[in-house]
Amino acid sequence: MNSDLKSKLEILASNYSKPFCYSCYQVCPTGRCQSCGSDDLMRSTPNGCEYGLDWVINEILNEKLVPVNTEEAFEESVRSTLEKETVTIGWMSFDAVTIMKELDPISWKIAKSEYETIEESEGNIVSFDNGSTY
Repeated sequence: MNSDLKSKLEILASNYSKPFCYSCYQVCPTGRCQSCGSDDLMRSTPNGCEYGLDWVINEILNEKLVPVNTEEAFEESVRSTLEKETVTIGWMSFDAVTIMKELDPISWKIAKSEYETIEESEGNIVSFDNGSTY
C-alpha cells in the first residue's frame, strides 16, 4: 500500500476511534487513563476495541468502500478493444469474450491479473490485502 495513503488512513482511523483503557474499561480522550494513569491504550470504535490502528482501518474500509468487480471491468476493457463483439464460425455467432474465457481460462486469468496490476500501478484501483480484493 502507498505510504502516503497509509499515513492518511492512520490519521482517519485515529480520528474515527478513541483511546480506551481496557483495565479500567473507560474512554481516555487525553491519551492517558484518568483512573490508573496508563498510556498503554487500545483504540475503541462502536464495534469493539483492540490495540493498534490496522484493525480500525480495515473496519473503515469494509464499511465505506465497495469492492471493484475486476472481472467485469476487465471484460469491458477487452470488449472496448475488439472490433467485433461476436465471432462467427460457420453459421454460428459467439460472444468473443466468452470464447476467450472458455477456450483458454489460464491465459484469461493471466491477462486479467496483468490488467489489475496495471490499473493498480496507475492508481485507478487500490488493494489493501495484497491483491485479493480491489
